[in-house]
Amino acid sequence: MADELYGALAEFRNPEDLMAAARKARQAGYRDLDAFTPFPIEGLDRILRLPRPTISVVGLAGAIAGAGTALMMQVYVNYDYPLNVGGRPIYAISAFAVVTFELTILFSALAMLVGMLWQNGLPRLNYPVFNAERFHRASKDRFFLCVNAKDAKFEAGKTLAFLSEAGALSVELVPG
Repeated sequence: MADELYGALAEFRNPEDLMAAARKARQAGYRDLDAFTPFPIEGLDRILRLPRPTISVVGLAGAIAGAGTALMMQVYVNYDYPLNVGGRPIYAISAFAVVTFELTILFSALAMLVGMLWQNGLPRLNYPVFNAERFHRASKDRFFLCVNAKDAKFEAGKTLAFLSEAGALSVELVPG
């Protein structure tokens, strides 16, 4: 177990070098790539072919569930405990608006929170690249490209040589 690898990590000085290396890796046949940067880089997601976020769909589903729950709850309450106040109809939909709006927003927000945590793989207490020697600079001024060991083309020696040739400042194997 101790000799299992997570992948190969390469450090780059600037976003242009990272983008060029990611393009080269993709063209060389590597598919399981990940990048770590101190700020978002336009176009990197297309090179890495990251999946499109599904948070908006999850939010819409939560909103529909919240509105449905609110309306059904209020219809049930008015049916089971009818109160005729001021001559209004028992099922006055306009009176349901505030509670329906509030539960729509609540369910949507909670669904998006759960969806975001699920899509990001959280809560993950440890990520193997955090143990890399120079990875602490990923949130400051360096850009990292990781080739996962599960990639079909991954071979430790060849992958390290490829990343070095791609212009990396340093390369290292990340233990799993």
